[in-house]
Formats: sequence, structure tokens, C-alpha cells
Amino acid sequence: MPDFSFERELGGRVAGIDEAGRGPWAGPVHAAAVMFGPAGPPAELAARINDSKQLSAAQREALYPILFEVAEFGVGMASVGEIDELNILAASHLAMTRAFAALASPPDAALVDGNRLPELPCPARCVVKGDSKCLSIAAASIIAKVTRDRHMTELARHHPGYAWERNFGYGTPQHREGLANLGVTAHHRRSFKPIRKLLEESIESNT
Repeated sequence: MPDFSFERELGGRVAGIDEAGRGPWAGPVHAAAVMFGPAGPPAELAARINDSKQLSAAQREALYPILFEVAEFGVGMASVGEIDELNILAASHLAMTRAFAALASPPDAALVDGNRLPELPCPARCVVKGDSKCLSIAAASIIAKVTRDRHMTELARHHPGYAWERNFGYGTPQHREGLANLGVTAHHRRSFKPIRKLLEESIESNT
């Protein structure tokens, strides 16, 4: 379970940063930055915070409004166009810098999930698998995941047939079926191999 030791080691006001949505075939990538007070979140809340992937959708949704009440936060995203132009890693870092910039006040340091740092205007440290080790990063993973899932659910209302309200853009059988029946939308990542292959096959079939 994540704890507050990384934040205490750095000292001062520390923001945890994580992203959601690097792997899906459709939709933007979202990121969140979360900063608790020097003592960390209340013990009862800390016991419930974990890597978003280890929580159910109901657990994430229940924690989401509570985190907004007890922590400072910022949310950022990078569009499908930016993902295709930059690559998914660079776009993820762009979303992280936007989340950082959205914080109401600048932190003294940042903890970032993963093994590569985005460009930030403060000292920063990578934490590999940080969402399972660091409370601030875990909280950021929850906010980023819920924000992105809600965004994809809204997109699904306008683009039925791809099951984005359930798969959130990942390459599930239902998503593949939607692509086969309905084709590629403006929200698909054309730089991703499965989508690029479909587009190439479509061009070939029309020549």
C-alpha cells in the first residue's frame, strides 16, 4: 500500500503526478497533480487510497470528491492530435506539465510516476510504480483515471458502437467490432499500430 514517506523525505509542499490513458486506441491522455498538506491525508482516507488500477470503479468514484476536498489538485490532458504528433510518452508528459501548471499554488517539489520526468519548474523525482508506493501519486492516479473515464463515457454518447463507456478506448473485442463496422473516428489515435493498419487497409481496398 502507498504511504507518505516519499513526501516526508523531500519535505515542504510536494505534488504527486500521474497519468491515465497511455494504452488506449482512442481518446486523449489525462494527468493529475495532487498535493496534500505536510501531514498527509487523514489516516482513514490514506487507508483507502491505492493505485487506481487496484480499485474498483465504485471505489474510485467514491474517493474522487473526497480528494478534491482535502488536497490541492490540477488536471491536464493532451489531445489525440498531440499524441499522434508527439508520440504517447511526450504527450503524457505534456499532460503532466499542464496538470502541474493547473495547481493553485506551486509546490516545492514533485514526485512523478514512472522512470522519466517531464519538464517541471521545480525539483522532481521519478518513482517507478509510484502509484502503489506514494500516496500523492496514488491520489493523482485516481483523479486522472476518473477524469478520463468520464470523458470517454461522454464521447461514447456521441459515438455509440465502440463501447467506450466500458472499455474507455482500449482495444477490446467490442472496440474492434465497432472499428470493423463503423470505421475510424476523429478520436482514434492514428499513430497507434492497430488504427494505422486499419487506415492503410482501407486505402488499399479503395485503390
